[in-house]
Amino acid sequence: MNFYYWIGYHLSRLAGRLFFRFRVIHRERMIQSGPVILAMNHQSYLDPPLAGTTCDRAIYFLARRTLLDLPLLGWVLPKLNVIPVNQEGVDRSAIKAVIRVLQAGNGVLVFPEGSRTFDGTLQPGEPGMGLMIAKTLAPVVPMRIFGAREALPRSGGRLRFVPITVVIGEPIFFSAADIRPGGKDLYARLSDRVMKAIAALHVD
Repeated sequence: MNFYYWIGYHLSRLAGRLFFRFRVIHRERMIQSGPVILAMNHQSYLDPPLAGTTCDRAIYFLARRTLLDLPLLGWVLPKLNVIPVNQEGVDRSAIKAVIRVLQAGNGVLVFPEGSRTFDGTLQPGEPGMGLMIAKTLAPVVPMRIFGAREALPRSGGRLRFVPITVVIGEPIFFSAADIRPGGKDLYARLSDRVMKAIAALHVD
């Protein structure tokens, strides 16, 4: 971890404990070394920093490219391993950057749905998730966050200090057989497999 990531990591852990009674269920399932995609549902802006604390190492994050246009965020986000992504359609440059990060043996947090939920329901996975899997065969750790939408909903409103929990699922390992046969729906099939694993996770 670089200095800025280390500060952000420990501040996120502290804030999670103090304000949101943050807990992680099945932390032992996390893959702590080598390439891995952490795939989690997306409820709020609180998701990335809290999800990042489930790993003992620095990981990479995707964030809207427009955030880097803001003076302070534009300076600090690259230091926190943020990969900018254009949410207008499929940003192939961002996907290629993620693939390079995975091929270098790192972990990446990905939100397969692509955007935050309005009502808390899971949305379909975007094909970009499947593309990353097909190009790298990196294992995927499905994760599901609960409570973040109530704490900071997409629809606006004030921040509320309510409990937030992340449940970590069993890792999904892929082989060359999983991407055969190919076909136009390959990426969608792989994304759907990950979303089903996320949907199966519950607090109890």
